[in-house]
Amino acid sequence: MKILIVHAHPEPRSFCAALKDTAVAFFEKNGHEVVVSDLYQMGFNPVGGTQDFTELKDQDYFKYQAEQVNAYQQDYFSPELKLEMEKVHSSDVIIFNFPLWWFGLPAILKGWVDRVFAMGFIYGAGKGVYDNGAYPNKKAFVTMTTGGPQPAYGDQGKNGEFDTILFPIQHGMLYFTGMTVLPPFISFGPARKSDQERGEDLARYKTYLSQLDQHEPIYKASR
Repeated sequence: MKILIVHAHPEPRSFCAALKDTAVAFFEKNGHEVVVSDLYQMGFNPVGGTQDFTELKDQDYFKYQAEQVNAYQQDYFSPELKLEMEKVHSSDVIIFNFPLWWFGLPAILKGWVDRVFAMGFIYGAGKGVYDNGAYPNKKAFVTMTTGGPQPAYGDQGKNGEFDTILFPIQHGMLYFTGMTVLPPFISFGPARKSDQERGEDLARYKTYLSQLDQHEPIYKASR
């Protein structure tokens, strides 16, 4: 398999980065190819705009989605975006690896989705969505750290259910493109844990990764 990890944490010594490194080591040990887009290390620009394109269809009025479709059809995407799109296209498994910030993705990862999951490339212009999405043969999942402890979430916690928190990501980004979405792996409040507890979380992640084919998908194209 070919694994794409899109990693969004600014500190290479963070526990979030340790989860990324654990996944890289696990997959490589088992003979898989791993590609990492480390967005902070890359200095990835999250802001979509005219710089995404080498040429514009309409010089007078900028409409982002229309230019995305035109760029896909005419090969006008910038080299930076073409590289990320090829990573997505050639992968079998996509992992979004990030800390939960303000109940969502860090801006740099949201911007990666805005720019890379472009209309024409991954949906629209003849490509469907959800059950008719472009990538029913890909698996995807979220690997995430939180600031709060586990009791802060769920039906008894003020932070709410993760099905709700992650709906825009799991349903609105990954399943939208037709991918099979596996349950998320969540490390709750690693900054509050001991070294032993963090080690237990890494061991739990290795077990999760070893059982990818056994996880019941949250979303799966029915076609």
